Amino acid sequence: MWKWEAEYPRGVMVMVHGAAEHHGRYRWLIEMWRSIGLHVIMGDLPGQGLTTRRRGHIASFDEYIEAVETWVKEAQKYDLPIFLLGHSMGGLSVIRTLQEKNLPIWGVILSSPALGLTEYPPAYMDILSKGLNKVFPGMLFDSHLAADKVTRNKEMREQDENDSLYVTKVSVRWYREFMHAMNLAFKNIEKLPDIPLLVMQAGDDKVVEKQHVRQWFDELELSEKIYKEWPELYHEIFNEPEKEEVFLYAKSFVELHL
Repeated sequence: MWKWEAEYPRGVMVMVHGAAEHHGRYRWLIEMWRSIGLHVIMGDLPGQGLTTRRRGHIASFDEYIEAVETWVKEAQKYDLPIFLLGHSMGGLSVIRTLQEKNLPIWGVILSSPALGLTEYPPAYMDILSKGLNKVFPGMLFDSHLAADKVTRNKEMREQDENDSLYVTKVSVRWYREFMHAMNLAFKNIEKLPDIPLLVMQAGDDKVVEKQHVRQWFDELELSEKIYKEWPELYHEIFNEPEKEEVFLYAKSFVELHL
C-alpha cells in the first residue's frame, strides 16, 4: 500500500486497479486527485504488481475484498471524507467489498466495471476449468488482455508492452473466482449500500460488455446514481486521449459530495 498526500487535503481517494495491472499505471490520475486536495491511497491487489505471492493467482476473491477493506481503514486515519474508485476488475472488487463490508464511504466511482465480458473462453474450456479448479487450481493460461484492446493511447500501449509487472497469465482458480464474483455482484445487488454512485463506462469497450454494466446499474435502488457512457473510448477511460475530460467529470462528482 502507498500513500500520496495533498498539500491542502479535503478528502481521501482510495483507488483499486484492474486485472493484469498495478498501481504504477495510475501516476497521472494520482497527481490529478492530489491537485484538487485529495490524499490518495492505493496498493497492488494480491497476485499482481509488486505483491509477493504468485502472480496471476489467488485462492479466493475474498483476498481482493480484504485488500480494499484494509486500504479504506488506512484512509480512515485521516478523518476526512473517503471516496472509492475502482477500474474494471477493481470496480468489481469495490462492488463486492461494499456488498460484504460496512465502510464509511462518501461516494463511489466505477470505471468500466467488470460485470460481464465481451469474450469468454469456449464452452468446453469453461467446463474443463471447473474440473481443473479442483485438481490444478494454480495452472496458468494466457489472459488475452492485450494492450491494444484496453486503450487507444499509443504511449500507454508501448509502456504496457515493456512493463515487466503487467500480468499476462492467470490461474484457473483466478478465473473461477472472477466468474463467481461477477455472479455475486448481480445476485447480491440489494446488499450494495445507499452511497452516491457514478458509473463511467467506455462506449467502445473491447473487454467489458457494457450492456451488462448498464443492466446492473438499472437494477440498483439507490438514492443517487449516475451513468455516463463515453462514446468511442476504449476500456481504460482514464488512459484515453480524452482523459482530461473524463477526469473533470469524475472531479465534479467528488466535489459535489465534499
